[in-house]
Amino acid sequence: MSLKCTFSKVLVANRGEIAVRVIRTAKSLGFKTVAVYSEADANAPHVIAADEAVCIGAAAVGESYLKVDNVIKAAKLTGADAIHPGYGFLSENADFARTCQDEAIEFIGPPTGAISLMGSKRLSKIAMINAEVPCIPGYEGEAQDETTLINEAKRIGFPVMIKASAGGGGRGMRLVHQESELSEQIKTARSEAENAFGNGELILEKAVIQPRHIEIQVFADKHGNVVYLGERDCSIQRRHQKVVEEAPSPFVDEALRARMGEAACQAARSCQYVGAGTVEFLVDADKNFYFLEMNTRLQVEHPVTELVTGTDLVAWQLNVAAGAPLPLTQEQINLSGHAIEVRLYAEDPRHNFMPQTGHIKRWSPAQGDGIRIDSGIATGQMITPHYDPMLAKIIAYGSNREEARRRLAVAIEESTLLGVPVNSEFLAHVIQHDKFIEGEATTAFIEEDFGQHRSMTTAPADKLATALTGALLYSRRHTDAHYSQILSGWQNSNPTPWPYELRCGESVLEIALTEHEKHFVVSEDQGRDNPPITVELTVIDQTDDQLTFIYNGVRQRCEYLIDEDDVYLRIGTGYHHYSDLTHEEAVSEDAAGSGKIIASMDGAIMDVLAEVGDRVVKGQSLVVLEAMKMEHPLKSDVGGTVESIQVQAGDQVKIRQLLVTITPDEE
Repeated sequence: MSLKCTFSKVLVANRGEIAVRVIRTAKSLGFKTVAVYSEADANAPHVIAADEAVCIGAAAVGESYLKVDNVIKAAKLTGADAIHPGYGFLSENADFARTCQDEAIEFIGPPTGAISLMGSKRLSKIAMINAEVPCIPGYEGEAQDETTLINEAKRIGFPVMIKASAGGGGRGMRLVHQESELSEQIKTARSEAENAFGNGELILEKAVIQPRHIEIQVFADKHGNVVYLGERDCSIQRRHQKVVEEAPSPFVDEALRARMGEAACQAARSCQYVGAGTVEFLVDADKNFYFLEMNTRLQVEHPVTELVTGTDLVAWQLNVAAGAPLPLTQEQINLSGHAIEVRLYAEDPRHNFMPQTGHIKRWSPAQGDGIRIDSGIATGQMITPHYDPMLAKIIAYGSNREEARRRLAVAIEESTLLGVPVNSEFLAHVIQHDKFIEGEATTAFIEEDFGQHRSMTTAPADKLATALTGALLYSRRHTDAHYSQILSGWQNSNPTPWPYELRCGESVLEIALTEHEKHFVVSEDQGRDNPPITVELTVIDQTDDQLTFIYNGVRQRCEYLIDEDDVYLRIGTGYHHYSDLTHEEAVSEDAAGSGKIIASMDGAIMDVLAEVGDRVVKGQSLVVLEAMKMEHPLKSDVGGTVESIQVQAGDQVKIRQLLVTITPDEE
């Protein structure tokens, strides 16, 4: 069948790894590509990857990537006759899809009616009930007064889940175990939904406790063909955000796969769907499944489906949008092997997963058999507070689940990102947990089985990392040309310890180091009443980015980077950052408990919760900072009186910027 394509140049209305990924496939199919970018992304990898690029506004998403008019103008300016929205941003915006249609630009996604319907949890659930797709018992009526919702919740029975009809990502969602909590949680969920989505409409559902989160990849063309490409298990979640995704699910058998697949196809047919979509289900321990929602776009986790089906889903999207029929029938789609994906985030799991900003000083993704890295970052790039903190996806494929899991563990460890804290250690331990290895993890896994894991809790500085930092600083000093000249001809048979003062997180460490023929003895002071911690290691080889050493009789390697007084290390999956304070001038006041409240990262001030002259107590929230789509309360580190406030709501601030000064109470 010959096909005259209806478009020739594709604008990708997104950024980061998904923009890079779409551009790569579009170019391989012979399409010209256009990137759009904000002022903050002027030199981002997706901009460099495209044939052409257009700046569409300032850093904030509301002034760039969410600005429909600016995206359309960019398409017209470059002659792009198709737009691929990726995921997030405008991908599920029916008005944007309709505008593309009005401007004779092919929107590479489903019809506007399907987007609108599935964008409402209430209306989509009604449609799925009518289409005989299994749904969770609940309430999805038009009456939204509190009395009706309370009565309906009692009819459904506790525990009950409150959900924002227009919601996603866990916002506007509350689990209620008893009637006494209901009124307050309805108010909170409605307020959160109105603030996040501009729509306070709620639905109620019977809570499915400890379910599996299983989603079915569906695809439909413009000729009425609909298929499903197996399932993905996305049960491991944190705050309703996916952490690990795999295909196929270790829980789903052939019979359940066929039943869920047909239900997903029926959901797609019921709304005249076209393109890539995902129907999400909750599945209980007895393998009863219930419709959750339909995502009318490509999913973040689509690579695991591609690997087990041998397909390129972006190529399918482009060809289907151009009018081609689906390349495979349902009978021709087979699952082979196993694939697992994790999301690499700029966040600190030890501090409540707080998003992180800063410069990427080194990005070296893993390579090897069965390893796939989808990223939109590069060495030297600035991670700003304006966008989601996901940096890359690390994916592994194997002939079976255990082979894929082992390869993924290696890929996480060998994908090195220095300069910005990332969640690598957390991810590595999740996939090494017995419950995950056994395929038994449910949506309750993080909270019930992993909540107190050491990768999520604050810990003292690693003694080996501290010793290696001392050895690296010593090595730099004694190989520096200036110091080499000073020390020329000098020898000490009984060396005097070299003192170093290092900062690691909030701790300041004092160490003493001696060296003899590359053998280091590093002692860390533990205070007057405690013996020092001593580490001995021998350096075997040192390159510009890697140190080989022997510790406790085992030869090991670590990657490192020294940037002026900052030392970054990766030892296995653990990342460590030290600052050399040895030659800093002494400061008169301790930063901890100083009464100086500073910005924890770049971001926007959402609210100021105090006024000059107010009495405050230690731990009281004073400022709310928004960064990377999350709100972060900044609290007083002392009790005292507010002396000055340097910011107001709406201000953009930089990391470590002084926001509030408090005069501490006299002890």
